Amino acid sequence: MARLGAIMKTTAARLSALYLLLFTICAVVLVFYMTSLSARMLVAQTRETINDEVTDLQNFYRRGGLPSLIRVIDRRARQPSANLYLIAESSGRILAGNVQGLEPGVLDRDGWTDEPFRYERFGESRRGDAEARDDDATTDDREGSETRGRAPHHAIARIIRLPNRLIVMIGRDLGEPERFRQVVRRALAFALAVMAVGGFLIWFFVGRRALKRIDAVSAAGRRIMAGDLSGRLPVTGAGDEFDRLSTNLNAMLARIAELNEGLKQVSDNIAHDLKTPLTRLRNRAEAALSGKQSTVQYRKAMEKTIAESDQLIRTFNAILMISRLEAGHSVEGKQDVHLAAIATDVVELYEPLAEDAGISIECRVTEDPVVSGNRELLSQALSNVVDNALKYCVPDNADPKIVVTVARSGPHAEISVTDNGPGIGDADKERVTERFVRLEESRNQPGSGLGLSLVKAVMKLHEGDLILLNAGPGLTV
Repeated sequence: MARLGAIMKTTAARLSALYLLLFTICAVVLVFYMTSLSARMLVAQTRETINDEVTDLQNFYRRGGLPSLIRVIDRRARQPSANLYLIAESSGRILAGNVQGLEPGVLDRDGWTDEPFRYERFGESRRGDAEARDDDATTDDREGSETRGRAPHHAIARIIRLPNRLIVMIGRDLGEPERFRQVVRRALAFALAVMAVGGFLIWFFVGRRALKRIDAVSAAGRRIMAGDLSGRLPVTGAGDEFDRLSTNLNAMLARIAELNEGLKQVSDNIAHDLKTPLTRLRNRAEAALSGKQSTVQYRKAMEKTIAESDQLIRTFNAILMISRLEAGHSVEGKQDVHLAAIATDVVELYEPLAEDAGISIECRVTEDPVVSGNRELLSQALSNVVDNALKYCVPDNADPKIVVTVARSGPHAEISVTDNGPGIGDADKERVTERFVRLEESRNQPGSGLGLSLVKAVMKLHEGDLILLNAGPGLTV
């Protein structure tokens, strides 16, 4: 009973019960309407048949008088499935026909009877005189049993009074419409019973299956709330609403796990990578305060401290921007942006630095795609990539160069930055986009290891990808 009560609380079970109830009501109303309509049609057809019969008998009466009418009625009354025929005196005494007895008052009015009346067929009278002389109590018992065993007959009829004051009745038994109604009602009752049993079984098994799936989802939810963020809701592959809900929730859980992992990495990286510059700041301040220093020496110490502090502030700002972008939030809005204009501006910005480093830099535009994005963020991302190329494209070969290309690759817009420097090994391509990761062990180059992390976050915000390829020699981003 507890299991059934739990099933009854599910949406699937309640919807099944509601649909079953509405379908049952509609089926009952429809069948009863059709039954009543069919019965009325049969009664109307019966009246039409009786009217035709009356017209035919009137013709016989006009041609041959009463003897001809009696002969025709007597002949037709003996036929199988005959109509009801009766000729009676004005006092009600039956003279001819196939009707033995009538409900009182039927012959009092001309025309159609107002309501169906009871009648007794010829040959269905009570026991004869010999049986009537038996014991009264025994006779009454037999009559009651006989009456109970014999179904009453009902009919409709048309009453006509002849000029000689004789009464003619032509009617039709209503047994056929009644039998039709009873058959339909029995069929309806059986169909409803089968439908109720089938609906209950379907209801039970569907609700039970839905309850099992809900229990599985609840169990997975409890494991996740207990701290297992790697857990996921079950997906059966049926493609129904439960699977769609589980798929969406799993995507949300994956996103939450990714953000938590990013937060953990940021915390770890801050603890490790920012500890060194903060230690340098403290040591430099301690060295400046120890002993007597000249004003120039104090100024130099303060300038180095301010420069170190600015670098820390830039690092924290980059971390905050990456976190905002990875969370899918940006204060700045998006608009239509020409990528060729961004690439040209960035190349012009870095041309003096490249010239000083002895590196040639150029911009090649094969097509000018227009995308919906944030111009500042896209410019910052491209600047980070070009800045990295300038740092690591050391002039070891005869002709160090950087090429920024803007093109279209199928339906996608593409910006690539290619250098002919040492490149990045395949094992490090995935790791280099993480926060605070720097492949340079000596750490001689300036930077915090957040440049490519920021580029990856900007690309994710713009539904793009950051891809690192070997340029042979060098790297293509």
